[in-house]
Amino acid sequence: MNLTLRIWRQSGPQDKGRMVTYKVDDVSPDMSFLEMLDVLNERLILAGEEPVAFDHDCREGICGMCGLMINGNAHGPQRGTTACQLHMRQFSDGDTIDIEPWRARAFPVIKDLVVDRDAFDRIIAAGGYVTAPTGSAPEAHSTPVAKANADAAFESAACIGCGACVAACPNGSGMLFTAAKVTQLSLLPQGQPERYTRVIGMVDAHDEAGFGGCTNAGECTVVCPKGIPLNTIGRLNRDYLAATRKGGSNTPGS
Repeated sequence: MNLTLRIWRQSGPQDKGRMVTYKVDDVSPDMSFLEMLDVLNERLILAGEEPVAFDHDCREGICGMCGLMINGNAHGPQRGTTACQLHMRQFSDGDTIDIEPWRARAFPVIKDLVVDRDAFDRIIAAGGYVTAPTGSAPEAHSTPVAKANADAAFESAACIGCGACVAACPNGSGMLFTAAKVTQLSLLPQGQPERYTRVIGMVDAHDEAGFGGCTNAGECTVVCPKGIPLNTIGRLNRDYLAATRKGGSNTPGS
């Protein structure tokens, strides 16, 4: 395929960015989207030009590093797929493809398509952990967990922290990410000691980072490559309400 790429180029956080047009020929439909960008960068380097900076690591859809707005869609046109797992067979010969970084106040652009997602790390640091001494692997069934709770916790734990939910949200909210990280712990016995201080701390860190508020638009769940459902935010809201009634204490009955 022969494609026209319009890519966001920005030299640094304080520089003014712009869309730059590139032609890429002989693109195999079996290439991944990032492999296509690799081909472009190889040609730019050979021509003595600056390659396009973009995040990537595992290229297997599990690390959450790759994050691109492709034709206005977070991770591209294929649902349930990260940009690194998106293949060029989703496009046609002669297509024009717009490629931009995540757009959110909490995710400032570092260079080109690379954004600073440290805000997610600050949310995790505010409560995404347990203090219960877990030791080695316990005997199976030594601590009973309801099947529905185990399934929901596992579903939330699938979040890879890519930030697509923030990029797609009209408010720039990171509430789906925050809810997933709260829920994966609050539904399990190990997460109970900090259950209510956790949700208060992580929501506060979310707001302090500059993310917008959630208005249940639902765009986040549409683009989430791991299919985290919208009711995860509902679970967070219930925990947050309970925590505020308890004054942020984890003590039963307080």
